[in-house]
Amino acid sequence: MEVKRFGGGCSVFGVWGISDAARLCYFGLHSLQHRGQDGAGIVVSHKGKLKGRNGLGLLTDVFKDEGHINGLKGEAAIGHVRYGTAESNEMKNIQPFLFEFHDEEMALAHNGNLTNATTLRKELEDEGAIFSSHSDAEILMHLIRRSEKETLIERIKESLNKVKGAFSYLILTPTEMIGALDPNSFRPLSLGQLSNGAYMLVSETCALDVTGAKLIRSVEPGEIIIINKDGYQIETYTKDTMISIDSMEYIYFARPDSDIAGVNVHTARKNMGRTLAAEAPASADVVVGVPNSSLSAASGYAEKSGIPYEMGLVKNQYIARTFIRPTQELRELGVRMKLSAVSGVVKGKKVVIVDDSIVRGTTSKHIIQLLREAGAVEVHVRVASPPFRYPSFYGIDVEDRKELIAAAHSVEEIREIIGADSLEFLSVTGMIDSIGLTFDSPYNGLCMAYFTGEYPTPLYDYE
Repeated sequence: MEVKRFGGGCSVFGVWGISDAARLCYFGLHSLQHRGQDGAGIVVSHKGKLKGRNGLGLLTDVFKDEGHINGLKGEAAIGHVRYGTAESNEMKNIQPFLFEFHDEEMALAHNGNLTNATTLRKELEDEGAIFSSHSDAEILMHLIRRSEKETLIERIKESLNKVKGAFSYLILTPTEMIGALDPNSFRPLSLGQLSNGAYMLVSETCALDVTGAKLIRSVEPGEIIIINKDGYQIETYTKDTMISIDSMEYIYFARPDSDIAGVNVHTARKNMGRTLAAEAPASADVVVGVPNSSLSAASGYAEKSGIPYEMGLVKNQYIARTFIRPTQELRELGVRMKLSAVSGVVKGKKVVIVDDSIVRGTTSKHIIQLLREAGAVEVHVRVASPPFRYPSFYGIDVEDRKELIAAAHSVEEIREIIGADSLEFLSVTGMIDSIGLTFDSPYNGLCMAYFTGEYPTPLYDYE
């Protein structure tokens, strides 16, 4: 079966119980912009009605002036920033989706990827469902509307048990905001509260810090959270759970000031760098991190190795993240535009480059070339994760092993391809120990499928 995925490592933000909800949602989404730059949107609830605005591009592209926020009056809001996968960067795929039925209104935002989306979509279309987007997020709403359960919460619970894969959902109605997390907790979702009592549901805790909210708790696998005028309540829609947090959240996706399952991302990355230095030492003059997600690991490597840490690469902060660009041509263009080597730091030096991962090899090859052109006499690459050998089906735009350089090449072959003087990766055990989760689950609660090929769930349409 041919499978096209239109999910992604996006981000959701919701707030309930504050007079200027859209503005707070804007600030929260701004702190989550690193998770997607291809689209953004906000839907608000006001006096029994829902209203929204969304569009292509960055949050600042969609909400260009004060009037765009002022036009969204409401006491509750959900928002979404999105990165698009191949063929999906169209206006009709931008969330939150706003549904106006004859008997109710609902808005929906989704972060993740459904592994049985193709099957469900076909079944729904055979039953007469008409889809207005390519996004698998829309599937949940069709399931909810077809459920014969009596209450909305019961219909949502039944529908959540039909979708498979990685997901965190936010649903907004005129009377409540509902959040739900998949049975494996692949994607982070946290509950917070402002000093005035307003509640928030966010993809990363950094959004709570930015908006001045306090963390109440992480949403647990298989949980549904209902927030309304009476406060919040937590229920479960399934007891068949096994925590498997996507390891790429700690490696790459999440902001370093976020906490996931009680573990600070910066601390985890720094520990990975320290372990990497112990496992794969190098004889060099300076340690240089690849901006921005590798800087924490690079500082850990430098600290453990005793080699001075220097800013040998400078990033143009106005360039989108190349890993999550939807085509190889755009990735290569992005790499050429986003990084510059600092000749005054690396000229005549033996350099250790610390990167968080090597997926396709595009960025690594270009960085090494930049450093040599800037005068580095040796370039040693150390990677703060194991070789990325297996595809992702839980929300990262890598579904074909042919895209993965480590799937077809040995470490030595990769070294030759990217042009490094030496290349070594962090071990699987070293990574698990460095992150430090302690759940009673395989790999201590991490999804390590990219590195081991052991997927914690059935792959359904991808099998």
